Amino acid sequence: MNALDLALLRPRLPSPLVPLGDERFARRGLTLLLKRDDLIHPELPGNKWRKLALNLEAAAGRPVLTFGGAYSHHLRATAAAGRLLGFPTVGIVRGDELAGRPLNPSLAGCAADGMRLEFVDRSTYRAKNDPAVLARLLEYAPADAYVVPEGGSNALAVRGCVELGRELAGASDVVAVACGTGGTLAGLAAGLAPGQRALGVPVLRGGFLGREVRALQEAAFGGPRGDWTLDERFHGGGYARTSPDLDAFTHDFEERHGLAIERLYVAKMLHCLTTLAEEGAFPPGTRLAAVVTGGRDAY
Repeated sequence: MNALDLALLRPRLPSPLVPLGDERFARRGLTLLLKRDDLIHPELPGNKWRKLALNLEAAAGRPVLTFGGAYSHHLRATAAAGRLLGFPTVGIVRGDELAGRPLNPSLAGCAADGMRLEFVDRSTYRAKNDPAVLARLLEYAPADAYVVPEGGSNALAVRGCVELGRELAGASDVVAVACGTGGTLAGLAAGLAPGQRALGVPVLRGGFLGREVRALQEAAFGGPRGDWTLDERFHGGGYARTSPDLDAFTHDFEERHGLAIERLYVAKMLHCLTTLAEEGAFPPGTRLAAVVTGGRDAY
């Protein structure tokens, strides 16, 4: 098997789109749908499949070097793909202070899947896109390694996420998705039908993401595509951080619907969408779709 054999992994595509009865939406005349991308593949769920698929086809079985933090779902998915498809993987991990410490469950899973982990200091990690710095980091990998950027977000990943928008074309008025590096939002918006809007909910603090989405669309399509906006209030203070309000919301949502939700991305997106609904941000009759990019227990 090699990286061109992705169909043998039997992804569940298109992923299910299911209605979710929630009184907080219903009493305002809103319809809530869940786009269950977490069901695409047990080890390559959601946007990880959509962003990696075209990149792995381009890599064509060569070793893959990529980047992420200590809790990166992207690193886990890349490592799993390497094991499943039989190619070597190298993960450049942010934070040299982690070297020599016991691995957390996410990084331990990467290692168990055969990924070589290299820990670098944070200043080097921030400069990873500098050609000279990248050349040094590539010394950790075989000479023919294929480089996938942090979060998997590049032009190929954006094109892969266009299919998510196409699967939702005409099915809702607003599609909400959690955003890390912006690649999923960039492709999703491009695949939606005219009149639909994509709503991105960043999980990171800061106002840089709009610029990143625009740059990714420029790289993928040569210019802007689709109607998208960002709501940056619900990141919880940054990646891997939550808040008492978010924790309470997550517990309540799971109790209401009997559905365990991923907390760093999906819970923040659902918290944002529910709050906007309760604030009256959507007129009655609006159909809302929420993309579930991964399950709580995926990794």
